[in-house]
Amino acid sequence: MTAPAAHGATAPAARGSTTIADKVVRKIAARAVLEALPSTIAGKAGGTATVHGRRAAVALRVALPYPGPLSDTARHVQQHVADRTRQLTGLDVARPRLAVVQLVGRKQALGQPAATPSAGPAQPRTPRRWWSARRLPVVVLLLVALLVCAAATVDVIRVHLTHHPASAWRMHTVEWLAGHRLADEAVTIGALAAALVGVWLLASALTPGLRRRLVLIGTGAVRTVAVDRSTVATLVRDAVGDVDGIDTVRVRAGRRRVTVRARLAFGDQDAALLRATAAVDRILAACTLRRTPRHRVTVTPQPTWQPSASGTDTTVPDQERGSI
Repeated sequence: MTAPAAHGATAPAARGSTTIADKVVRKIAARAVLEALPSTIAGKAGGTATVHGRRAAVALRVALPYPGPLSDTARHVQQHVADRTRQLTGLDVARPRLAVVQLVGRKQALGQPAATPSAGPAQPRTPRRWWSARRLPVVVLLLVALLVCAAATVDVIRVHLTHHPASAWRMHTVEWLAGHRLADEAVTIGALAAALVGVWLLASALTPGLRRRLVLIGTGAVRTVAVDRSTVATLVRDAVGDVDGIDTVRVRAGRRRVTVRARLAFGDQDAALLRATAAVDRILAACTLRRTPRHRVTVTPQPTWQPSASGTDTTVPDQERGSI
């Protein structure tokens, strides 16, 4: 005989379910990084999280102290983030993917100012753009020249060794060139084509290329470091997505301008705009780009958005104005 159910108990099917959003898991994982690393280093972390049912996948971008055992530190961060996130959310969290995006010196990690370089010869200034090797134009030009020269050389050798007449294609080419004047339409078209090829080669030689790379500051001409524009767009999108009330974010990062379009789910629109703009300023300053692009931030309410009560404080807190 089974005991009767307690008075007022709710059947399991009627208790509902709890859904944990991706944004919540991402913030918990970032907090776990703060526990595993010094605050001055963990504050540079970022990442993404995806929840599928009872399982969660986490990807992190972190800075690690250097010099030090990077492999051991990375494994410690992965294990702590997985255990801590699993403990707080109840989800099955696999070992997170870890991308080390920066190495922080021990003096910087302890909050001490970095040593200033001694006075000496002036360092070459950092270039504005990376120069492409232009492999495609060079390969195309070399292949065409090699093909023509090889065909003509083989035919000349064959004529001298076998005493046979020249190939038909070479004879027709010589006859065609001898029978046409400079004013003929075919010669004019060929000259224009050669001029266009020359302009293409000159543009390839005189322009930097690699338009999707943004050069970082302070590396000089001997060693330059660049970051892809899509990486900057990802950092900006994650930072704006952490603003309270922001639902979805779309970012387009150009060489000179970053355009951010965000959708507001709840909260005050003006306050969200101020916080999103401050977040973009922080991220672009932290990237230390050679030329910091201008930015344009637009916050548009969702169709279900309701305006907040009047008198809401729209100022940006001091902690959101600080650098990361």
